[in-house]
Amino acid sequence: MLQTITPLLGAVLLAASTALYAQAPKSDAPAQKRERRFDCSQAKDPKACEERREKLRAAHAKAAEACKGAADGEKRDCMRREMCAQSADPAKCEARAKERAERRQKRQKKQ
Repeated sequence: MLQTITPLLGAVLLAASTALYAQAPKSDAPAQKRERRFDCSQAKDPKACEERREKLRAAHAKAAEACKGAADGEKRDCMRREMCAQSADPAKCEARAKERAERRQKRQKKQ
């Protein structure tokens, strides 16, 4: 009887341990504000950097307002169109945005 229970117990323990490793780690820290990608205090001209950042934030807010009712998949395209429409060279902006989207899709396929 012990000879039949031992392999069964081993299989149950193995199955349970793999399920435990598949769990996402829990974070005790609350959701923190995302750090800046670029610190303007390190730039050559910090004042100009902050002005560009504020201009970009305003453009993003305007685009978000214009795309408020769009569905998730459609919202990304709407945001891209709205942001590029406000840029100095909309055609160049669209091309760069499409390149970034292709790179993002490739990275997502790898994962």
